[in-house]
Amino acid sequence: MPFDAPFDGDLSCPDWVEKLKAGKTPMPEVPVDEARARVAVRVFDQLRLPDVAGQPRLGDVGGDWFRDIIRALFGCVDPKTKVRHISELFLLVPKKNSKTTNSAALGLIALMINEIPNAKMVIIGPTQGVAETCFGQVQGMIGADPDLARLFHVQDHLKKVTYIPTGAVLQVRSFDMNVVTGGIPIFAIIDELHLMSSRSYAKKVIGQIRGGMNKPNCLLVFITTQSVDDPAGIFRTELLNARAVRDGKTPAEGLLAVLYEFPEEMQADKAKPFLNTRLWYMVMPNLGKSVFIDLLEREYRKAKAKSVEDLQLWLSQHLNIQIGVGMHNDRWIGVDYWEDCGDDDLSLEEIKAVCDVCVVGIDGGGLDDLLGLAVIGRHAETRDWLHWAKAWVQDDVLKDRPEIAERLQDFDACGDLQICKDLGADLEELADICADLNDAGLLPEDAAIGLDPEGVADIVDALVMHGISDDQITAISQGYRLNAAINGLPRKMKKGTFRHGNQPMMAWCASNAKTEVKGNARMVTKQRSGVAKIDPLMATFDAVMLMSRNPEASGGPSVYEARGAVVL
Repeated sequence: MPFDAPFDGDLSCPDWVEKLKAGKTPMPEVPVDEARARVAVRVFDQLRLPDVAGQPRLGDVGGDWFRDIIRALFGCVDPKTKVRHISELFLLVPKKNSKTTNSAALGLIALMINEIPNAKMVIIGPTQGVAETCFGQVQGMIGADPDLARLFHVQDHLKKVTYIPTGAVLQVRSFDMNVVTGGIPIFAIIDELHLMSSRSYAKKVIGQIRGGMNKPNCLLVFITTQSVDDPAGIFRTELLNARAVRDGKTPAEGLLAVLYEFPEEMQADKAKPFLNTRLWYMVMPNLGKSVFIDLLEREYRKAKAKSVEDLQLWLSQHLNIQIGVGMHNDRWIGVDYWEDCGDDDLSLEEIKAVCDVCVVGIDGGGLDDLLGLAVIGRHAETRDWLHWAKAWVQDDVLKDRPEIAERLQDFDACGDLQICKDLGADLEELADICADLNDAGLLPEDAAIGLDPEGVADIVDALVMHGISDDQITAISQGYRLNAAINGLPRKMKKGTFRHGNQPMMAWCASNAKTEVKGNARMVTKQRSGVAKIDPLMATFDAVMLMSRNPEASGGPSVYEARGAVVL
């Protein structure tokens, strides 16, 4: 579409499924400045693959689908006003479709066609390892071409390259609270957004980046695969918004949504038509270039033979099948409302300050599980339920469960979880928290602390040693007997009378929870959730069962005072 053609800002693509079936890029036609678009594509084509034999040019091995995206992103700038029609891109594409290579190429294209002196640009990876891999591609592309090598100054130790003609800088960084230090960039790529959702500060940091880039010449790009868990946090928010823009349900506001995924009805179909390898081309735009059906089929068979969890992981990463849609419809319904109930300022200290009573749930498994504690307080004025949690895990689990080790380390870094080297340190801190609540007069005299009755002798001993009475400790029956908490808590969440501290660990546990129906009861069990951990959520259900009894704190008013009665 020529740039002078009428354009009303509509970036929806209602025929995206038909385009996928036809092997076309699932995006709308947008007006472009042809001269600028050609320059961007020409730069892309001249870049070389640094980690492939012969270092071929992307013009020979790159996908046309990505050229369509490049044309739109860099050609959408009005040649007169310099205002962009597209200010954001949300690209959902499976693994092995040159995601990292294309991210590096986008960064170099942005540097070389940029006209602003000393401009700042950034590629943000979810971890140090991902960031280093991406910088390796940027550095390798420059080193593979002598002409480019003369135009760039590479600072390996800073993961930074400078385009000498304009002084513009591209830096590759890992995601953290300080990622916006040094100023807001005019161009940013956020890689693997789904891996950032577990960070408590993710929403805030991305909000800062987006707010600072709210200028006519800025471009923000999200490139990600599907989540390995039910979508949660900032990833879920951005994914749902991208789908709504693509489907024409919400104004684009400058967002181009390009999503390589099967339609929801196909993913939810119990016959699982997406397992037909003849349909895989729909979501693999680089098929035959960096990804090959025979190799994928072999990996698929290996994953299927290992376990359901391995198959789910493979399908989410290689076919963008959404967990909770394509592989099971058995998520705990509360996860749909979890994010909306979050309050960044809600801490245990805040709960102690504003609540008239608190109860505690504890769930402890073996040495290969988390030990979870959940506190629910009842607000003295509103009677809303306020939630805070903590977990402990033995350091052996990092070796025994390598698939979740990095997540656990993230939770440890933000304080939600403690990785223990000394056996017993977990029970000591857990008991201290309970004793502190008891000393403050916030725990009831009876049924204050609820536990799964299986294997809790050491926990009970620790509590008693810290001054908790036998009457305050009670067993909470598990299985179908937790049905009231499993079904009741989502009602309070939807109503807005349950709030939590927006802890990443709890968002993860909530997304891990899977349900099964037995008789008239809907159960959440650890066995159903597999290797993914839900112990702090099970502790939360225990606390819900206790708070549902409408307790009074040992140091609180009598039942007559609470009701305003006059005793004669």
